[in-house]
Amino acid sequence: QVQLVESGGGLVQAGGSLRLSCAASGRTFSSSAMGWFRQAPGKEREFVAAIIWSNTNTHYADSVKGRFTISRDNAKNTVYLEMNSLKPEDTAVYYCAAVGRPWIVIIDKMYEYWGRGTQVTVSS
Repeated sequence: QVQLVESGGGLVQAGGSLRLSCAASGRTFSSSAMGWFRQAPGKEREFVAAIIWSNTNTHYADSVKGRFTISRDNAKNTVYLEMNSLKPEDTAVYYCAAVGRPWIVIIDKMYEYWGRGTQVTVSS
């Protein structure tokens, strides 16, 4: 059974930083894509960043490019989202997701596994 568990959310002031973690278990992820999505109150879930587990290919939403960095630690089966220069509009529940495809996936419906999410709140 695949499990994705997010952690690292919290309250931070605008301009601050947070690092989210997504611990994955239950299968081999070497041929998978991992993604981060977010959902703000009253809004649809949106793509944030994705990475291919087996290489360094990454992709970012324009709204976070240059501020967020996605990475993975194969030994720990963990994916990270480093978030810098946070803005109030980054406030949302952030979700980690996985899909058994070795290419970048930015559409949420294509992901097979999801974590429960972690709240990120950025105050102005």
